[in-house]
Amino acid sequence: MAALRSSTLLLFGATGDLSRRMLLPSLYALHADNLVGDDLVIYGTARSEMDDTEFRQFTKDALCEFLPEDRKNEGLIDSFLERIFYQTLDASTIDGFDDLAKKIGDISGGLSIFLSTAPFLFEPTINGLKSAGLAGDNVKIGLEKPLGTDFESSMVINDAVAAVFPECRTFRIDHYLGKETVQNLMALRFANMMFEPLWNSHAIEHVQITVSETVGLEGRAGFYDDTGALRDMVQNHMLQLLALIAMEPPASFDSTAIRDEKVKVLRSLRVPNDNDVVTGQYGDGAVDGQPVKSYVDDFGGLSRTETFVAIKAFVDNWRWQGVPFYLRTGKRLSERRSEIVIQFKPVAHNIFKDKAGSLASNRLIIRLQPEEYVRLLVMAKEPGLDREGITLREVPLDLSLTKAFSHMRRRIAYERLLLDLIEGDQTLFVRRDEVEGQWRWIDAIRAIWQRDKNMPKNYGAGSWGPSAAIALTERDGVSWND
Repeated sequence: MAALRSSTLLLFGATGDLSRRMLLPSLYALHADNLVGDDLVIYGTARSEMDDTEFRQFTKDALCEFLPEDRKNEGLIDSFLERIFYQTLDASTIDGFDDLAKKIGDISGGLSIFLSTAPFLFEPTINGLKSAGLAGDNVKIGLEKPLGTDFESSMVINDAVAAVFPECRTFRIDHYLGKETVQNLMALRFANMMFEPLWNSHAIEHVQITVSETVGLEGRAGFYDDTGALRDMVQNHMLQLLALIAMEPPASFDSTAIRDEKVKVLRSLRVPNDNDVVTGQYGDGAVDGQPVKSYVDDFGGLSRTETFVAIKAFVDNWRWQGVPFYLRTGKRLSERRSEIVIQFKPVAHNIFKDKAGSLASNRLIIRLQPEEYVRLLVMAKEPGLDREGITLREVPLDLSLTKAFSHMRRRIAYERLLLDLIEGDQTLFVRRDEVEGQWRWIDAIRAIWQRDKNMPKNYGAGSWGPSAAIALTERDGVSWND
């Protein structure tokens, strides 16, 4: 079993974009707020030829570019850089791992590894770590996606990892689980008496999950065209959100109990039929008032890759029988948004049916980004003497997490996940059987596409996707929360 807290952190892919934008700024923030031990040493490794001094300059440049202005402190940055070291390594060959181990030196205080690499490098990297003595009982490994492209390739990676690192020392990362609002899903459900008794098919009509982006390929043409929206967003982020919404109350707030309940949900997902899945690919259009080109132009050729997917899903268990979960994600959509909408059923008997104003059913909106809030839409009486009768209107009860906790520093997801990796807390990481459940469902959908030779439908950039996605909900009398 790994030590609770590691005194050494090793970052693979340390010169990549994820490291510059997220990992190094997150580690600096933990350092600045004294959340990591004074003894923590950070080693970066990648193919790029650098020495310690050059990597420290690389790190400083990244902090200057990506840290908020109020976080920049020259003294703290300088003291953070004293923790930083670097070793050049080509992970595709075993030759350099002994030099890496020699550079790191004593790991008796525990070693945490953050592995962000191409899928084909997972196995040689794991073998290299083992051969160099960097995979002992006090070593934990964090795995950044993509962990394969389907169930079979994911199994290959997980088998390679499991041959060296047991599950108790394996931390699979889904950065959505590090977001404050995502964690608030459990607090909302299980710390408030008013919600849990209604969190089932007796009171909830449907659930919507939307993760929309305004950006296009952003230099990821090769990766994205081999992946598509279903595998890039639904397989991980959106299924994790669905599992948190739909899971049964865990016996306790610990990694085993929570992940046990999520796995039950993923195993209960019904494979949708062809009519319950819509795919799209963006064409020419305008986003934020600026003209943008089609996916074909961005990619540089014809493609069958979907940049949009909408799914009507069902969780076949007692709690959720008959409740549709509508999932929607895509690129070049109307706005950037991640949110969950819980639509409750109408009241059993409407005593106001002869009064002015329509009686809308309650909705709970949980916005993850760009704003962070929880909004409950309820019916209220308009002020007045009511000589013509009572008039009802829908009004929001808002909890802005940003305002409610304005005195507290907002943490980005990787700050929490890196700290949990260092300290050995697996609660916000994905277990192997979760990954397998996710991939089985995704592969079943893709098998239907391949059988029917489905082509994605065109939609204009800056819209909310193809019209068929609207029809997916409208035929059930449901509208997307646009």
